[in-house]
Amino acid sequence: MNELEDIEIQLLLEGVARFYGYDFRNYALASLKRRIANVLRAEGVKTVSALQERVLHDAACLERFLLAMTVNVTAMFRDPHFYLTFMTKVVPLLRTYPFIRIWHAGCSSGEEVYSMAILLHEAGLYDRCRIYATDMNAAVLAQAKAGIFALNKMQEYTNNYLKAGGSQSFSQYYTAAYERAIFRPWLKEHITFSQHNLATDGSFNEFNVILCRNVMIYFNKDLQARVHHLLYESLSLFGVLGVGQAESLKFTPHEHQYAEIVSGERLYRRIS
Repeated sequence: MNELEDIEIQLLLEGVARFYGYDFRNYALASLKRRIANVLRAEGVKTVSALQERVLHDAACLERFLLAMTVNVTAMFRDPHFYLTFMTKVVPLLRTYPFIRIWHAGCSSGEEVYSMAILLHEAGLYDRCRIYATDMNAAVLAQAKAGIFALNKMQEYTNNYLKAGGSQSFSQYYTAAYERAIFRPWLKEHITFSQHNLATDGSFNEFNVILCRNVMIYFNKDLQARVHHLLYESLSLFGVLGVGQAESLKFTPHEHQYAEIVSGERLYRRIS
């Protein structure tokens, strides 16, 4: 039965990739199986083949499937020490540039994008920045662009902000209404939200900073290698790459083209 289920999963992913262009074929198999099992329960179907029929013929089911398959665990100023290191070690480098391009690859619902906008504002650099926030999932991108988050998260986010070296009152960046925190429209003035699939799409600009944090842990080795090559191609010489705490550049195709900025903080500078 496990062998048959593996075949069914391969056929499901092949169908989604070929018909819709969403490519999960090189995601880590164990993680995929867990997520697909959750979808089976939620959709009330017993087999992956039955799920395939529904996903390929029902647009609403496809949207639910995509939300289940793309992990959207995030928070504002997630891993506060990362942002503190970025402020103390990377911002001085960015001050030397007349214009700064930043790519948030796999931005999910946008919390970390707004965190970076706030950090750059407090550093006095936001007016000369353009942030490109991309994700493969249209639904979470729409949420990111709206800039509206649960009000009950703001205490946690305020604590993260302060630990990250925030120098002002965090509440000035949003207004509260109907249990929602609505972030100030001016924070979006230099952000471009767009769909981009790391598994299939290519480079679209050259960047001074690329943040791709807690995204590649869900990919297999082949897809990780592809994405690392894409990020390397998209990063300017002496540009900065940031990845998640559970990720590193060891054993990746361009490991030796980077130098770690601070040991353990997953911030690297492209040196060749």
